[in-house]
Amino acid sequence: MTYQIPRGTADLLPDDSPAWQALEQHLKDFCYLYDFREIRTPIFEHTNVFKRENDSSDMVNKEMYTFTLPGSKTSLTIRPEGTAGVVRSFVENKLYASPDLPAKLYYLGPMARHERPQKGRLRIFNQFGVESLGAKSPYADAEVMVLAYSILKSLGLSDIRILLNTLGDDESRSAYRQALKDYFAPYVQDLCGDCKRRYEQNPLRILDCKVDHDLDCMKHAPKMSDYLNEESRTYFRTVCEILDRLEIPYDVEEDLVRGLDYYTHTVFEIVSVNREMGAQSTVLAGGRYDNLIPYFGGPEGMSGIGWALGLERLLIALQAEGISLQEAAGVDCYVMVLDEQARLFAFEVLTALRAAGYQADMDFQGRGFKGQFKAADRAHAKHVLIIGTREFEQQAVTVKNVAAQTQETVQAGALIEYLDGQEAAGEHGHHHEGHEEGCQCEACRGE
Repeated sequence: MTYQIPRGTADLLPDDSPAWQALEQHLKDFCYLYDFREIRTPIFEHTNVFKRENDSSDMVNKEMYTFTLPGSKTSLTIRPEGTAGVVRSFVENKLYASPDLPAKLYYLGPMARHERPQKGRLRIFNQFGVESLGAKSPYADAEVMVLAYSILKSLGLSDIRILLNTLGDDESRSAYRQALKDYFAPYVQDLCGDCKRRYEQNPLRILDCKVDHDLDCMKHAPKMSDYLNEESRTYFRTVCEILDRLEIPYDVEEDLVRGLDYYTHTVFEIVSVNREMGAQSTVLAGGRYDNLIPYFGGPEGMSGIGWALGLERLLIALQAEGISLQEAAGVDCYVMVLDEQARLFAFEVLTALRAAGYQADMDFQGRGFKGQFKAADRAHAKHVLIIGTREFEQQAVTVKNVAAQTQETVQAGALIEYLDGQEAAGEHGHHHEGHEEGCQCEACRGE
C-alpha cells in the first residue's frame, strides 16, 4: 500500500522552512511595532461559532469540515477562518472590559476549507491575521490597512493594489439589499444555483459571484454608494482622507463585498497584479464588523476590524516577483572525527558547543574525511572542527575558519572562549567552496 498526502494539503519540508520562519517572524515584528499581541484559539470550535443565523457565504454553506464526537450530538467545526474564534475568545474572556480599547490581537495557524484545490488555494492552509476589537473609529480602520500595506511593501512586493469599498451601516445595507432584490427579481432564473440561494439570504453576495460576473445584469446592478446614509458616507470619507494623508494608494471598487456576511462599513483587499498569480490574486483581505461582538454576547455597539492573509499565497506572490526570503543557512561549527576512538570526545565537544549557543553538527555515519568535508560544505559550516588521533590525545580541537582559511589548535576547555573571541572580532565571514585547498589539518597532511 502506498501512503500519500491527502488532496489539497502540503508538507512543509526542512529546506522550505527557513523562508516560512523568516516570513512569520517578519509579520510578528511588524505587529510588535503596532502593539498587536498574539492570541491562540482552538483548531476547532462549536459549529455555531462559524455558522451563524442565515449566513449566505460559500465558506459556511459548502466548505466547512464539521463533525460530531462519538456518542455526542455536539457539532464541532475545524476553523475555516480566524476572526470568529478570536471574537468568541474576546467576549468569553471579557477582554472588552479593559479600559484600554481597542484590544489589538494577531493570530497565526492552520485553517481548513473543503474547496477545489488549485495554485494558491489549499484545503488546509496557514493564515496570519490581525483584529482590532472594541473601538469603532476610521483611524482604527486606517491603522490595520497601513499595517497590512507596510508589511507587504517591506517584503519588497511592488505589483500590488489596495481595493477599497464601504458596505455602510445596517440601515444602509438594508436599503441596498432591498434595491438589489428589486433589481435582480427579473433575472433570478438566469443566475447560478448559488446566486439563487444568495438572492434570498443576502443579495449583496451576488455581486461577488465568479460564475455570473459577466452577465449583462451584473454590469448594471445598483451601486452601494447610492444607498449610503450620511453617517456611512462621512465614515468612509474619513477613512479615505486618512489614507490620502498618509499617501497610501488605493482604488475604490464598488463591487467589492468580501466573502463573509458579517462585514459592515470598510472592506478591502490587497491584490497582486502579477500575471504569475493566476486566478488567486488576492493576497490579503479584511473589513469592519459591527455585529459580530454582540452576536457572541459582548456589549451592544462594540465593533471590530481585521484582516487575514494566507502564507502560502503570499509566498507565491513573493516568488512571482523574484523575492526570496531564504538565505543559505550555515551551521556555526561542523565537527569532523578522524579517529573512531575520539568519537565520544567529539560528541562531548559537540554538546558543549550547543550548550554555549553555537549551532553545530557532526557525522554519525562513520564517513571518511572527504565525505565529512563534503558534509561540512553542504552544511555551509563557518568553522570546521577537526578531531583526529593527535587532537584526541591532547584533548584539543583543530579549528579551521572556513572564510579566512586559517586554523589553530585549541584546548577543548578553551574552545568556547576562542570561538567567542572570533565572533566578537567578526571573523566568521561567508562560507565558500574549496576549503580543502592548502589545508594543513591532519587529514590533508596525510597523518
